[in-house]
Amino acid sequence: MEKEHVPQVISILREEFKKWNAPVVSLIAQKTGDPFRVLVCALLSTRTKDEVTAQVCSKLFSRIRSIDDLINIPEEELASLIYPVGFYRNKAKFLKRLAEELKKEFAGKVPDRIEDLLKLKGVGRKVANLVLADGFNKPAICVDTHVHRITNRWSLVKTKTPYQTEKALMEVLPIEYWQEFNRLLVAFGQTICRPVKPLCHKCPIRDYCDFFKKTSGSA
Repeated sequence: MEKEHVPQVISILREEFKKWNAPVVSLIAQKTGDPFRVLVCALLSTRTKDEVTAQVCSKLFSRIRSIDDLINIPEEELASLIYPVGFYRNKAKFLKRLAEELKKEFAGKVPDRIEDLLKLKGVGRKVANLVLADGFNKPAICVDTHVHRITNRWSLVKTKTPYQTEKALMEVLPIEYWQEFNRLLVAFGQTICRPVKPLCHKCPIRDYCDFFKKTSGSA
């Protein structure tokens, strides 16, 4: 895929996104543009399917509406609320510590700079960029396994690590697409461009994809 193809590809993915019954869609609905919710959902989603995370977040946010609520809830009750996400007991402990850290270091607010977000224990670039993009409406590229895999499959980038992918995408992806890029590619990766046996015959952008051209013999 060439850099100049990106606007057309994004336009197609936007239209297709409306049709996909991707688990990430219901997860996005739980965040509602709230940095606190985005951060909590992102941390709960590790090693957990999006559909499970979405259900748990819905239940959790009916009880927890602020960092103070998270500080005050008993750890056992919190663990019960976030079950059955992976490692729910460990995540309950972690969320309690995170809430205390936010209260102490950032006056009970989620910071809006990547440098500050990365200071939070357990928060890496993927989560930090997701909070900036979905929570604060700032231009940031969140690179997860879907974004890393798919952009390399396209040959839009040629990288070995998610961090390299983030830096490479900042060079080839116009800034106006940064915020939505993750949600589009996650939904695309969950429904069409799967890690194993991608549904190339159903892919709406296969004509732009180097992987399709190579595997179909049309390169």
